[in-house]
Amino acid sequence: MQVVRSQTKSFIKDVVPTLPLYRSAPAVEVRLEEFELFALDRLRVLKGISDGLSRGKKPDEMQKLAIELWKTNMRHPQASEVVNKGIISHFVLRLVYCRTEDLRKWFLSMETALFRYRFMNEQPEPQRALMEEFDLPYKAVSGSELESVLDKLVQVSRSLGAQSQPTANDIFFKVPFEEVPELVASRRVFISKGHAYIARNQVVSLVATQFRSLLSKALILTNRKWTTTIAEQEKDRLTPIVEALSSSYLGPDYSEDHHLKHGGRMQLGLFLKGVGLKLDDALSFWKAEFSQKVGAERFDKEYSYGIHHNYGREGNRMDYTPYSCQKIISSTPGVGDHHGCPYRYFSEENLRAALGKMGVTGRAVGDVMDKAKNRHYQLACTLTFEAIHGSSCDAGINHPNQYFNDSQIIIKSKNQSTA
Repeated sequence: MQVVRSQTKSFIKDVVPTLPLYRSAPAVEVRLEEFELFALDRLRVLKGISDGLSRGKKPDEMQKLAIELWKTNMRHPQASEVVNKGIISHFVLRLVYCRTEDLRKWFLSMETALFRYRFMNEQPEPQRALMEEFDLPYKAVSGSELESVLDKLVQVSRSLGAQSQPTANDIFFKVPFEEVPELVASRRVFISKGHAYIARNQVVSLVATQFRSLLSKALILTNRKWTTTIAEQEKDRLTPIVEALSSSYLGPDYSEDHHLKHGGRMQLGLFLKGVGLKLDDALSFWKAEFSQKVGAERFDKEYSYGIHHNYGREGNRMDYTPYSCQKIISSTPGVGDHHGCPYRYFSEENLRAALGKMGVTGRAVGDVMDKAKNRHYQLACTLTFEAIHGSSCDAGINHPNQYFNDSQIIIKSKNQSTA
């Protein structure tokens, strides 16, 4: 896969399976803009799956969610390019998430889950074709062997509360039990002499295990190539984009964790300074939050200096100013960071949830999401402002403190008119 700056691009001419295994990068040229946009669209899918799993959605709910996320985010104006977009986006994110063990673990889990849900959505014929592509040596159990274990298979099915029971006409595969660990762990298969008998509708577990194994090895190899070759060769083109994309792997809300890394402390701290928070009040605010995590003594030793520094009381005594929208949008948060622009880095589901908490509803939500998806982050913020306050903002939002100041003016005006 080659990244170019030109507007021309070659395409994959050969027929590509609906559900590719990503064994090798495609022979295509990709514009820098698409390199990032395709990856962000796929990341919305993966983060949506992650959110669904963390909320304890049931398997059938996750299946529906994953397919909807894929259809919504992986569309392309040219129908023939949907497959290309899917393949390109996978390999871009492979570059992003190969670089640390935590990133690899998350990406591996989410990509395997996505593969599982998409495989289950396929028809039997494409499913069999994928099994052949994995070159799996397993054949269907013969009729006589199936008859000999049918009672055991029925017992397993009944223990799972299945509505219909296996019959001699069903198709089962016999595989080494270690290749379907999740089925074994959940006692959903009959095991005899080291082999598990799996029904056709359980084949997804076997295929997903093979996919996970392939991707796990590929991520290790990609990491080696990234650290030894790619990062340095592409330091002026791809590396900055990869760094920015990796920032989309964000942790929990800081108010729950009672801690912020340096970038988050700078962005929020200077914003609060800009809205009029005095030094003493800033120290009280940060200490009240951080002490719950690190303790008061450690806060005084490690964090209070930075707050004094922001207010020009330490170091070079520079009077730092709050970050503008442009600076925030161009920032590159890392793993566990909480700063940056939410319209750029939040997953679709998280952004919708945030808008809901702010009181944005109805058509306005769709308008904001559309602007964010098309990278018009400040316009998305402006639409949010207008939806919340019921007032136009002709100048647009260019700075968080401008948002705060304009908001205060509108609120005070409304309060005076109702007094």
